[in-house]
Amino acid sequence: MSNLGLSNFHLPRWNELPNLDLYLDQLVTILEKYLKDCIGNKEETIITKTMINNYVKQGLIKPPRKKKYSRLHIATLIVICILKQIYSISDINELMLLAVKTVKFNKAYDEFCEALEKAILYTFEGIEYTVAEDMPFERSLLKSVAQSFASKLYVEKTFLHK
Repeated sequence: MSNLGLSNFHLPRWNELPNLDLYLDQLVTILEKYLKDCIGNKEETIITKTMINNYVKQGLIKPPRKKKYSRLHIATLIVICILKQIYSISDINELMLLAVKTVKFNKAYDEFCEALEKAILYTFEGIEYTVAEDMPFERSLLKSVAQSFASKLYVEKTFLHK
């Protein structure tokens, strides 16, 4: 089974994200760069300034400080951009709140990246990505969320050719 170039798919971990604040234009550019391989096609825009402003208004992300966006904004927006492919904004908010109940955001973000990469690799290689029975609820939910995105991506790339 072909992985359609996704075998090396990598989301930047917390420590790989820029540790300097970005203006809105820079933020949009970097998000497009990080997400172009797993979201959308050449005709689609992954994220816009308006979308980011709306996420701030909805309370999904914190307002920028002096019109600059931090590493926390970048990571949060990566998660939002991926999850909005399959979940509503209110569902995403609930999932993110659950994720940070037991661990700090940077750890939850890194776990999300790892789970998503593994789910995509396994799905495209035809390997079952299962949830262990003794796994804590938060971890099993994370794997299920990652698998739901990987399955959608697989259908898009192999059948719908997006």
